[in-house]
Amino acid sequence: MERHDYVIVGAGSAGCALAGRLSEDPETRVLLLEAGGRDNRLHIRMPAAYTKLFKGPCDWNYSTAPQPSLEGRELYWPRGKVLGGCSSINSQIYVRGHRADFDGWAAQGNPGWSYQDVLPYFRRSEAFSDVTSPLHGGDGPLAVSRLRDPNPATLAFVRAAQECGIPLAEDINGAAPEGASLCPVTQKNGRRWSAADAFLRPARGRRNLMVQTGAHATRVLFEGRRAVAVEYLHEGAPRRAAAAREVIVAGGAVNSPQLLMLSGVGPADHLRRHGITIVHDLPGVGLNLQDHLAVPVIVACRAPVTLVAAETLGNLLRFLIFRRGMLTSNVGEACAFVRTRPHLAAPDIELIFGPVPWVNHGLVKVTRHAVTLGPILLQPASRGSISLRSADPLAAPCIQPSYLSDPEGEDLRALVDGVELARRVLGAPALARMMGEPMVPGPEARSRADLERFVRAKAETLYHPVGTCAMGTGERAVVDPELRVRGLEALRVVDASVMPRITRGHTNAPAIMIGEKAADLIRGAVVEKPIPTVAPRDRRPAASA
Repeated sequence: MERHDYVIVGAGSAGCALAGRLSEDPETRVLLLEAGGRDNRLHIRMPAAYTKLFKGPCDWNYSTAPQPSLEGRELYWPRGKVLGGCSSINSQIYVRGHRADFDGWAAQGNPGWSYQDVLPYFRRSEAFSDVTSPLHGGDGPLAVSRLRDPNPATLAFVRAAQECGIPLAEDINGAAPEGASLCPVTQKNGRRWSAADAFLRPARGRRNLMVQTGAHATRVLFEGRRAVAVEYLHEGAPRRAAAAREVIVAGGAVNSPQLLMLSGVGPADHLRRHGITIVHDLPGVGLNLQDHLAVPVIVACRAPVTLVAAETLGNLLRFLIFRRGMLTSNVGEACAFVRTRPHLAAPDIELIFGPVPWVNHGLVKVTRHAVTLGPILLQPASRGSISLRSADPLAAPCIQPSYLSDPEGEDLRALVDGVELARRVLGAPALARMMGEPMVPGPEARSRADLERFVRAKAETLYHPVGTCAMGTGERAVVDPELRVRGLEALRVVDASVMPRITRGHTNAPAIMIGEKAADLIRGAVVEKPIPTVAPRDRRPAASA
């Protein structure tokens, strides 16, 4: 049996950060297991090409259970199955979230997770280019930059948002982001910069770090209540890796609860139904699933400037030689955070602008020039779950997001408000001069009832599932504020599944922060004192009025 100090399951955003930091100590032996393969594909390096990775070898290619509130549709959920995890197949948007998100975590019984507590970990990971602010890091391993060649339609969107009363955001990664901005991206010199680029590549020469790809974890092994090893499949053969100190599960919001349940940790009745021996009855495993739901508003573009023209030989050569041009686009080039109701303390809707017709996750090739403005529900009231389909570790789990299931109907209300706002922005003068007729929804969709039907028919995931191994102190909490699985020893969960509530932003940045903070929790280190921040002035966009 292989022997290590720490065995980490999952080389995604948090897992890479954790492995990189723990292995900085040459006396610490770290094994990082990844079910997928190496991240050496051109489509990973090429920012605009990430949809080429969907439903391929780098993707778990999950589907949800049928969604009653979305016309019974089964939604496609891409999840990274490759070194870097979702940071190797995502749209590279780097948006941390609102300070109220992290202060909310702390208020739910998680000391050490307030905005002031987590800010040093965001800063430590970041290498922000062209940004000088005490809120941002400049010499971390994770490259964050401005888009090299933003599309003319994207620049017009930012102006159009201001014409609709949405202010220009001073800093979309500030303490309380609000307003419109070009998206900061995890890119370096025009190419993707994943968590594997940031944290694993600098560690390649460390003899104390072993990275094993093609290693599908099947269960955590226990001696009594202590986690002691991980069983996994490699090239079809079962293998075991012993952990002298800790086993750390970092598989993400889908795979982490699945692995815990396969290992006998989870709701006892559910495990019994699948014939799994119970190690620890922990009812919250798999519950509290949250995700950002989005809906595309698509309008034809009269100017032939959109990414429909990206796949030409000239654009390919421009990328390969100069790292410039359309192929450096992350597709979702700009965003705006807005409050749809005046009384809200923080934004409830994000608008993401892409200079491309976004149809079926970009898997449908559309030859007509068009743009997409997608309203995203930032703080869903609906809650779903992850459960087992069977005790077979190679079988996909059951993903039940329960979208739009909140009894008050606030999720649907906010999304419809977002669609109405998106239409206003697309019709503002700065964009109107470039735009043609509405494509999705069509001009016949006028009433709120029409738009409710549109949302139910077209809403899709924004790829941000969290919460299924939530930290806290209540009976349904899975991990404590130090990310240790409650009631067990030498076992932690370190990934987006520990978020008690989803952030008002994108989840890659906070997942990396969680990995950074977990490394210090494990090592018992103390970070620099938090940076004092001044609360931003209260700005309420006219869209909220």
